[in-house]
Amino acid sequence: MLYGKLLDTVFKGINMKKISHSMLLWLFVFGLGCVAWGEDYPLRDAREFRVRGGLANFFGKLEAGKEVRIGYLGGSITAQAGWRPKTLKWFQGQYPKAKISEINAAIGGTGSDLGVFRLGHDVLRHKPDLLFVEFAVNDGGAPPHRIHQAMEGIVRQTYAADGETDICFVYTLVAGWAKTLRDGRFPRAASAMEAVADHYGIPSIHMGLEAAKMEGEGKLIFTAAKPKTDAEKAAIGDKIIFSPDSVHPYTDTGHELYLQAVVRGMEAVRKVGKPGKHVLGKPLVADHWQAAKMVGLGKAKLSGGWRKLDGSGHSLAKRFGNRMPDLYFANKPGESITIRFKGTGLRIYDLLGPDCGQVVVKVDGKEGKIVPRFDAYCTYHRLATLTVAEDLPDGVHTVRLQVHPDQPDKAKILAKRNQKIDDPKRYDDTAWYAGAILLIGEILE
Repeated sequence: MLYGKLLDTVFKGINMKKISHSMLLWLFVFGLGCVAWGEDYPLRDAREFRVRGGLANFFGKLEAGKEVRIGYLGGSITAQAGWRPKTLKWFQGQYPKAKISEINAAIGGTGSDLGVFRLGHDVLRHKPDLLFVEFAVNDGGAPPHRIHQAMEGIVRQTYAADGETDICFVYTLVAGWAKTLRDGRFPRAASAMEAVADHYGIPSIHMGLEAAKMEGEGKLIFTAAKPKTDAEKAAIGDKIIFSPDSVHPYTDTGHELYLQAVVRGMEAVRKVGKPGKHVLGKPLVADHWQAAKMVGLGKAKLSGGWRKLDGSGHSLAKRFGNRMPDLYFANKPGESITIRFKGTGLRIYDLLGPDCGQVVVKVDGKEGKIVPRFDAYCTYHRLATLTVAEDLPDGVHTVRLQVHPDQPDKAKILAKRNQKIDDPKRYDDTAWYAGAILLIGEILE
């Protein structure tokens, strides 16, 4: 019953014909997560912003006219041409003497459990002065403890890399969460993130609180197509239409509300605190993911049939080169990757796509499981993660990954979304594109 009621709430108002891939992924994960963690996690009081320790290092650099980089780590809402470029432009207008640039580290359909692994490669190596972290929607299906592990890992990695980097958590929403906000509570993902923010004195801003309030007052329609005819415009009147799909705001309406929320938060936080290094003290959770990292696949033992793709000559290597340090390719059955490591978890950062096949995963010599690298959205190539092992005892482990000889039933899988194999040559392969090792621990030689 709980699962059905929760999904009914989430699906309310969603136009399923226009729903995006990242939204479908989120709904699937959200549903699983709701079953996993039930209703017992304490929800935080809904406030648009909490200043906590402030962002004194960041604002001090702005006021001094220094060069400043703002990192944006998040999902598809951050990837849009919305609150991210809008806030960047606002900062530039407020501090014209400072040289302000962005680090765009947003990937659609991903949560903090990938963000914590790619943080070093996608953000920290570019030396941010402020890091916005936006994962409240894509973490909607994650158990609160997993959110604590990943979000605390992001915080501790950032402070360990540079203690003067400031962090701000920002929260977004989907249609089904608006009533929870109007009732005075944050949804669970944001509530779990607030525990981390409290522990480290990190400011937080809920960008969607005003939108939820306006919907309740009849001033905003959360999900609708924009009116085209005079009759449609008259029917809507002065109401704002927030989003076409219940998740991703329109640039000129929903994202404008998100911008205004950030501006209100920044106005409140800009005079709070004193510049100084953030010191890592006792963690919130003992099993946090500060040790999560992305390691080049060259650190693994690869069988002879693997080929490193050249970014200057291969379209996929060029396309994903800003996210993956390298990209390797193998398609012959039995080609393998062997990794020996000390730690608790390991994933492979890879691609899904039309020509991809299946992988046999073996951990510590146990019987392997077969994992497809193809799904109903594989009419194109996209970033993905292959979970190899999680929550292992902290010790030495060996994993072996092999290309499986058989293709999954691609026609049947595509049919789930009424898709068809348009060109058999594009799909007829057992390819695996592997880019990096996502590790909690250390690689052993």
